Amino acid sequence: MKKIRALLVVGCLIPGITMAAGNMTNDSFSKAKRWMQQKIYVDSNLRKTIYCGASFDTNKRITLPDGFTTTKYLKRQYKWEAEHVVAAENFGRTFKAWREGDPKCVNSKGKSFKGRNCASKVSEEYRYMQADLYNLFPAIGSVNAARQNYNFTVLPGTKSLFGSCDMHIQNHKVQPPEAARGRIARTHLYFDAVYPRYTLSAAQRKLMIAWDKQYPVSSSECEIGKRVKAIQHSSNPILEARCNY
Repeated sequence: MKKIRALLVVGCLIPGITMAAGNMTNDSFSKAKRWMQQKIYVDSNLRKTIYCGASFDTNKRITLPDGFTTTKYLKRQYKWEAEHVVAAENFGRTFKAWREGDPKCVNSKGKSFKGRNCASKVSEEYRYMQADLYNLFPAIGSVNAARQNYNFTVLPGTKSLFGSCDMHIQNHKVQPPEAARGRIARTHLYFDAVYPRYTLSAAQRKLMIAWDKQYPVSSSECEIGKRVKAIQHSSNPILEARCNY
């Protein structure tokens, strides 16, 4: 069923497309972030944050867009952070170690812990998902922090929390700027297609399919996908079908 759904999401049955396996090369989130800086976002035309389109330099320093404002996480607005578009908690909670902990998850003071740190410690599968470069994008740190693990949606009648960056957050939901919606959609469809333990809800699937159609792939998105494939050695069937490579 998962393979059939993946093919349908692509839009049609395309000969030769098979179920991709997701990231099986790198299980280090730290290494993935270094690769983003050193191997993927190395050209000035690609060095833009996903939500606000902020430029950044080779040292990760952000140039905030004119009119950008924030009242929270002020110290985190000056460098980009690696944003999980499919929020880490939203797939992480499918792991028992995240939800309940594990006997191996005990700190130096003998106190048990759970959540991301425990899942990272005991589950190789979780680490591969966490480090998947197709799901990681540069974001202004304060915007990344405010987004948390909230699902994306449309929020009529709300206002941006970041001035000229049209990012709306209300009642644990996020309406992203239009320029980011296509990439957000294709990333969710990719994760749903290649990781059996992650499944979009019916409402989220409908929205992501609509955004995928409404906001077509760009040449920059395709180039980034090519670079991820070269580094991670895994395919993104959703993106590859759109980019024709």
